This record gives sequence, C-alpha cells and structure tokens, in this order.
Amino acid sequence: MTGSRQLESLEGQQYLVLRPTGAVAEFYDAEQSALLRGLPASITHPDAGHVTLRGFSEPERVDALRSALAAWAAKQPPVDMRVCAIDGFPPPFQVIIARAERSPSLVDAYASLTTALDATDFDRIGELPLDEWVFHLSLAYAGTLDERAWGDTLERRRREIADGPTETIAEVEFVWYRAGVEHAEVLPLGSKTALAAELD
Repeated sequence: MTGSRQLESLEGQQYLVLRPTGAVAEFYDAEQSALLRGLPASITHPDAGHVTLRGFSEPERVDALRSALAAWAAKQPPVDMRVCAIDGFPPPFQVIIARAERSPSLVDAYASLTTALDATDFDRIGELPLDEWVFHLSLAYAGTLDERAWGDTLERRRREIADGPTETIAEVEFVWYRAGVEHAEVLPLGSKTALAAELD
C-alpha cells in the first residue's frame, strides 16, 4: 500500500499474507488494470495482489509476532492457489475481488495458523471462522461508488473462471505499518533451516 489514506488507516497493524508471483499474479495485474480503466481515478486499490491469512494489532510487539509467525511458517508446507471467480463483497464494503479456490493446502494453512495463534495472546483483527472466511485477492476498494455504479461494476466483472490461473506459493510475507510506512519481511514456508533453529 502506498496511498496516504490507506497507510493512515493501517497504522499500527500487521498482516500475514500470501503474495503470488507467477500465473496468479499475472492474471491479477491484467484483471485489475482492466477494472480500474472503467472506474473513477479516486478508487483505491492494493498495489499488489495478496491473500490475507490474518490481521493483527500489535504495534508494541512486532518482533515477538514476527518470531511466532516465522515458527509457524517453518512447519507449513507451500500453498496451492487457484483463482476461481471474479466476485465482490456487498455494501457497505463494496470490494471487487478475485476469489481463490478453497484448495486443501490453503484451508490447511488457515486452520494450522489458527491453532498456532490460539496458543498466544496476540490481538487478531478481522478474523472469521474458517467456514466463513473467503480466500480472495482484493482488486479495488469501491466503497465510494453510489449504489447504481457499484451494481453496474459488479455485474460487468463478476464471473466464474474455469481452469483459472494456478500457482504454488512457497513463502508468506509479514507486513507491518509504522510511522506511515509499509514494512515487509518474507518468511519461507517449510524452511528446514528455520525449523532447525527453532528446535535448537
């Protein structure tokens, strides 16, 4: 995120995300570009596609949170991701999304992260039970559109995607926001080196 309004709204928060870099990322970039061409310039959007696995509000414990997430990542196998639809979250959110298929490895990653976090007291935000969580990559935040414009935009873009782009993601990103700046660190999934260090 680079927009000043977005950065201000995220101050003091942290996120663990899957960020595709292959076929899913290429699809995301093309879809977002086409979408934004038909929307007002004021509509905000992520700078890169990502699937959020969890959000936190731990501005005073960023290092401890990073360590806990790195320990989880070391035990977590790479995750398969496939885009299966373009969809949207309804008002009051009005977010156009690329929906990700609930692949076994994606579901297992979310579930195992929940188990790991349940053993901590980190403040989690925006969390939903696994059955209610929609795995997605946000394409555009269209909350400022009026009801008619929102409905027209969603109707034009919404569709199922057979044989959608697929890739296996071998790392997660720990992202935190401090003093108006986005910081990020890559945590490898299934890292034998990280796991050995933890066991020592």
